[in-house]
Amino acid sequence: MYQLNDLLHLMARLRDPQHGCPWDLKQSYATIVPHTIEEAYEVADAIERGDFDHLPGELGDLLFQVVYYSQLAREEGRFEFAQVVDGITRKLLRRHPHVFPDGDLYGAPDVAKLEEAAVKQRWEELKAEERAEKAAAPEQLSLLDDVPTALPSLSRAIKLQKRAAQVGFDWPEALPVVDKVREELDEVLEAMSENDPEAISEEIGDLLFVVSNLARHLKVDPETALRAANGKFERRFRFIEQSLREQGRAMQDCALDDLDALWGEAKKLEKLTPSC
Repeated sequence: MYQLNDLLHLMARLRDPQHGCPWDLKQSYATIVPHTIEEAYEVADAIERGDFDHLPGELGDLLFQVVYYSQLAREEGRFEFAQVVDGITRKLLRRHPHVFPDGDLYGAPDVAKLEEAAVKQRWEELKAEERAEKAAAPEQLSLLDDVPTALPSLSRAIKLQKRAAQVGFDWPEALPVVDKVREELDEVLEAMSENDPEAISEEIGDLLFVVSNLARHLKVDPETALRAANGKFERRFRFIEQSLREQGRAMQDCALDDLDALWGEAKKLEKLTPSC
């Protein structure tokens, strides 16, 4: 079987100025980013669908993204793939002192392992120390530093909220967040009554942010929940399309009540067929 060094060699060949692939030679960090995001989502999709037969292929696609960036950096004299591996290994050694008490990758683990809550707290402390080391101006260090702006908005909202919660800036339970959801929804309705597009957009953003906060308090990942809702909508909409096709009817010619009735049938079908 091919090994990691073979993949690195293949990447270098693809980027060879004289004999490489024309498409690969045109690429840059920025042009590869959309592919990286897409590949990460395809990994998540395979896992959510339990498609473990195709998961190795999806993981390979994602790994190739890391190899690609490393090749670009190597050409520019910035860093090489080995530094990527070294960096993440050292970071994980630092962040798991309960497993590697002496910072030795192959040393004996600590028999008296920490409780999960303590491990998580220590993890956050170590991350905070790393953020402080990275800060050019320590006096301007924010707890929200290094929360990537490129994250999907719902995921970034959760990360921002978790960071703020570390210093007590959070509701103690879910019910007050429910009240805040109602408050934000009322503000959306008020903006709608004033027919103010800019205010409507702002209030919708506030509503989405607080809904994600509610999801966090209820231990629900909003990205995962929304992907599931998207899938459910797609299944039901396809059911409506198929039903109308069998009846020889066009959707645009149907009354909304008829479409809603078919939607109800799709919901009943899903309840009778849990595997859908």
